[in-house]
Amino acid sequence: MSKPAENSATVEEKVAAFQKDCGAVREEIGKMIVGNREVIDAVIMVLLAGGNVLLEGVPGLGKTMLVRTLSEALGLDFSRIQFTPDLMPTDILGATIIVEDEDRSKHFRFERGPIFSHIVLADEINRATPKTQSAMLEAMQEKSVTVGKQTFKLDPPFFVLATQNPLEMEGTYPLPEAQLDRFLFKLKVKFPDLDELHSIMERTTQSEKPTVKNVINRDRILEMRALSREVIVARHVQDYALRILQGTHPEHGSAPEITKRYVRFGSSPRGAQAILTTAKVHALMDGRMNVSADDIRHTAVPALRHRTILNFEGEAEGIDTDSILAEIIKNTPEGKA
Repeated sequence: MSKPAENSATVEEKVAAFQKDCGAVREEIGKMIVGNREVIDAVIMVLLAGGNVLLEGVPGLGKTMLVRTLSEALGLDFSRIQFTPDLMPTDILGATIIVEDEDRSKHFRFERGPIFSHIVLADEINRATPKTQSAMLEAMQEKSVTVGKQTFKLDPPFFVLATQNPLEMEGTYPLPEAQLDRFLFKLKVKFPDLDELHSIMERTTQSEKPTVKNVINRDRILEMRALSREVIVARHVQDYALRILQGTHPEHGSAPEITKRYVRFGSSPRGAQAILTTAKVHALMDGRMNVSADDIRHTAVPALRHRTILNFEGEAEGIDTDSILAEIIKNTPEGKA
């Protein structure tokens, strides 16, 4: 009878340590980033769920600083790729070059590009051509890079955080649905309020700048990822997430009227995977080893907002995808245990 109690205590200790480490990372990021607590927590969730995140916001809101600070707090390698119309796939992946040895013999060597890093910031990703954007697909989904006949595995944890500017339309190429589907979350970075603006001015216009320290390491991140996979999802909770997903499909019988009127395509099954994997991390961050309906509601909107494609009428009327998802969640009853 003593073993179950011992195992239970071990699980509780793991959950408590998970909460503590997430709090430490959040605190370090908070030294550099003012406000945006929901965005910070969501980025941490996606990292620990093993996915990638797309940040949307106007320039100057600290998106790049958020990624750089995250890499410093986690002690991970960081690289930044500035996407421009003339960027080529080899600028991301790397290229095979001819190298001459001391004895003047020549051979080919693959020179790795900036994609070979733990945390990759793809800045203004929608400014590159579709050909260049496609170079990211294999790395984001398979965690590998193929050049010629060689395939290189990327060292875990591998995490892409891409940014895009919603205002700058000239010279941009909208991300194809296949690439959008590779992002676990799409997050919107809001403009700070007056109090937050005061804090930003005080931090950035003084002589002393805050410093970020490394609070956890790579091995610990992999442990936390593994623990999140052990979180329990009851059948009725999983069913709730799947019925929300079905609500994004206009041809489905359970879809609300707003979906049938304004949505062209609903989310793929990857949307449900994104909801559940991040809901598990959210449950751990809340001190639980089981996913609740509240966890599903918390992760559903950022997991589905970029996977729900509006039709012409929805685009013409300027319908916000978030309002459609809110209506779907409102009209989807929780399942019974």
